[in-house]
This record gives sequence, structure tokens and C-alpha cells, in this order.
Amino acid sequence: MFSLLRSALAPVVGLSLVLAITPAPASENVTVFADTSRIAAIGGSITEIVYALGEEGHLVARDTTSRYPAAAVALPDVGYMRQLSPEGVLSVNPSGILALHGSGPKEAVDVLKKSSVPFIDVPEHYSHDGILEKIRIVGKALGVDAKAEKLATETDAKLKAAEQQTASIKERKRILFVLSIQGGKVLAAGSDTAGDGIIKLAGAVNAVEGFSGYKQMSDEAIVTARPDVILAMKNAGPPIAEAELFAIPSIASTPAGEGRKLIQMDGGYLLGFGPRTADAIHDLAVSLYGSQVTD
Repeated sequence: MFSLLRSALAPVVGLSLVLAITPAPASENVTVFADTSRIAAIGGSITEIVYALGEEGHLVARDTTSRYPAAAVALPDVGYMRQLSPEGVLSVNPSGILALHGSGPKEAVDVLKKSSVPFIDVPEHYSHDGILEKIRIVGKALGVDAKAEKLATETDAKLKAAEQQTASIKERKRILFVLSIQGGKVLAAGSDTAGDGIIKLAGAVNAVEGFSGYKQMSDEAIVTARPDVILAMKNAGPPIAEAELFAIPSIASTPAGEGRKLIQMDGGYLLGFGPRTADAIHDLAVSLYGSQVTD
């Protein structure tokens, strides 16, 4: 299963999309970097938050998943957030490492934490409040609490507005989030995943239940789930071809298959859980419900 997960992901995505994340450290344990002059950002949403705070001048490196904003791509790339090497990260001579919880492998992170470079582990929770927590922790780490609180307040308002747009919808769409297809087998999102989180924020229902993380589903389970829509990423690992997806008999027999309902969105945008998530919620909701989405 783990080899399947690894092959399903290309180093262009990362985020914290693919595994159920274990509980992250409490925000009150976060300290301020003593020296913020050379910060390495690990995790696409971390980099986005730093830029949204206007503190990008502190960055000396980013990981492969950090592709937004476009200016971030010019920074030295220390590797895919789940396949880090201590040598690669330390080669940029950082004064601090700001890493999204779930970065790895564990052995590499352990080495980095034992190095002389301060390492801050930023929690990842796939929720409205989780986004605000990330913003506040990144701001605190960089010593710009006031800026972070302002951004958190603005982001909170945008998220509330985006979620309110589907509040009056009575019939909620059932969504199957497909991470990958290999050999005709579907790897789908259960609870405690970014896929599950964004589905709920957009006013829909995860069509699968009973497991946490990402799991290969049986044909019977897919038929039982009866999704109305298939949701998948693009620009994030091996693409999911529409023809291949709807050729799977179990998918074809569902309402989504019968109607050939597939929504594909940029992986970093859809599952980043950062400053742009309110826009992603709106775009997904419009794709699901059309004119039923209120302003």
C-alpha cells in the first residue's frame, strides 16, 4: 500500500494531501525564531502564508510543493517535503526551518531537529480553524504576530462567506475524491484527509466512510458509495484520465459514472488549506451546485 501511495504522488504536490496526519504539536509550544534572516519553508501552504504576510524576504529556500505564488519558484528547491534529505535542507545554510507537520521521512526530520538549526513543526488540520492556526503559528515564528492576526481575521471572514454560500442547499452532493488509479483500482479519500476536508467545506458529503486516510477501494465499496461526482487533482502527480476513470465498471455504474461527472482542480489550490482556500471552496461549490450557490 505504501508503495502505491508513493507512486501516486509526484514531488510537485506534497502539501499534506496523501496521508492521514497524526496529531500535530500544540500551537502554544511554538517559539519565535531567534534569527529570521534565512528561513527554509517546507510545505506549499507555509510558503503561501509567508508571502501573504509580506515576509518573503526572510526566505532562502522552499520545497518542491511550494509553487505559489510564482515568485516562490525562483527560490532554491530543497526537495519534496516527504522525501527530504538533511543535507539538502542544510545546504542553504538556514537560520531556521519552518516545516508543515507530516514532512519526512521521519529519519530526515529527526536529524534536522537535532541539528543546530531551529526547527518549527507547523500543525496541519484540514479545517477552517486549522487554516487560521497555521497562519498564526507562522506569524509567531517570524515575529510578526500582528500581521498574522490581521491575515487570520481576513481569512476567517472569507472562509465564513465561502461556507455560507452553500448553507441553503438541501440536497448535498456525494463526492468520491480519487487520489489515483492504478490497474483499474481506485485510491480514495476517507476521513482525516485534505480531500475529505475540502469536500465538507464546499457543502458536500464524502461518499465513503468507515476508514481514515487514503485507501484502495473494492468495486463493491464504490458501488455502495454511490457518488454523484468524482473529484480529483490535476498538476499533481500522474493525471487521472477521464476515459480510464469511467471505463472502470464500478465507477461507471454510479450516478457519477452514468453522468460522467468529474471535477479536476489544481492540487495545490484545492488541497493547500492556506490563504487561497476560501476561493477554492467557492470554485468547487460552483462546480458542484451551479446557480444554487449564493453570493
